[in-house]
Formats: sequence, C-alpha cells, structure tokens
Amino acid sequence: MTTCPECEGALTLGADVIAGEIVVCGDCGVDLEVLSITPLTLAPAPQEAEDWGE
Repeated sequence: MTTCPECEGALTLGADVIAGEIVVCGDCGVDLEVLSITPLTLAPAPQEAEDWGE
C-alpha cells in the first residue's frame, strides 16, 4: 500500500504492477504513473496534448 501524491489517499496496487503503468487514484481520480517499483514511486501522469484532429 502507498499514498497518492496528489490527495494523500491510500492506494493499494497489485503485485503485478510495472514501471510505466498508469494507475488511477480511487479517491481523487488523478492518473498516476508508476515511476519505479523499488522503491515504489508514483507521480502525476503526463497529460496528452489535444491534437484537434491533426
């Protein structure tokens, strides 16, 4: 178990989580990227820029 870096809510991640995976905080709904497994490090996921149909 870890905490969300945005809202500090409790997060429980599966044992099969991998670096680079995007997880969603159940409390605040923010997308989080798993930066590393050991130690478990999470950060807000980068937002994709809108391409406006280009």
